[in-house]
This record gives sequence, structure tokens and C-alpha cells, in this order.
Amino acid sequence: MSETVLTPFPREGHDHEACVADALERAEGLCRERGARLTAQRRRVLELVWRNHRPAKAYDLMRALAEGERPVAPPTVYRALDFLMELGLVHRLTSLNAFIGCGAPEHPHAGHFLICTACERVAEMEEPDVDGLLEAHAAHQGFRLQHQTVELAGLCPACH
Repeated sequence: MSETVLTPFPREGHDHEACVADALERAEGLCRERGARLTAQRRRVLELVWRNHRPAKAYDLMRALAEGERPVAPPTVYRALDFLMELGLVHRLTSLNAFIGCGAPEHPHAGHFLICTACERVAEMEEPDVDGLLEAHAAHQGFRLQHQTVELAGLCPACH
């Protein structure tokens, strides 16, 4: 197997501030490279998504954005999330209807996620062998695969 852990479960002593700062720096660089605009609102949404290793729901992001300021309408948050997903900076976890920061936005990849059912933290992996197997099975059925996400639920090392 050629699996690569893109965003591991945080270990004790994890410097989360550095984690968030790194994600924001990579996002700014990626936007510069691709000629996209990381507005203050989009940057803040990305920062909120990365604030911990737990999935962020759109309405929680909306409430967090409104703290100390005027209310933020749902379309504003969804537009920011769409932009961030389009650039590969965040992934949508369908099973949770939530969003998580991408550990490797520099290159396109299918999302493989380990979701802890106890603490709700998420780790992201990349597994080309699984991608290839799913693509081959889909093609064998005459199915044109457009997108794939693998979400595995269980217990992280800290919870089991």
C-alpha cells in the first residue's frame, strides 16, 4: 500500500496555532499561483474550518463569523466554502454534512477520511491504490466517476 497521511490525528503537544498558520500560508500561496482572490471573508472561513481537527458545519461557521460583528447570511458562508472547495483547500464530509481543511491542497486528490465517532476528530489520507480500484470497478460498470470520497468511521488512537 502506498497510503500517505495528509493530516494525522493530533498528538499530545500538537501546536495547533502552527497548524492553522501553515494552512493559511499554503492557501495564500495557492491563490497567488492560481490567480484567485483569498478575500478576508474566505480567509476567515478557512481559519475557522482549521480551528481544530473536527469537521465544521456551515451554520456553526456562520455563527462564529457573526461573533462581535453583524450577522452573516448563509449564502455568504456557502459561497466562501464553494470557493475553498473549488481550490481544494477544504473537503466536504458528506456523512456529517460538514467541512474539514485539506492537508495537501497543492495537488488534486480524492479524500480518504478517518472520522472518530467519539471525539469527532478527523485524519485525512491519500491512497492511490484505493482510488484506482474504485475507478476500475466504476468503469467496469460503465459508470463515469466524477468525484470520490471515502469516509471511515471508528475510534482514533486517543479514544480507543
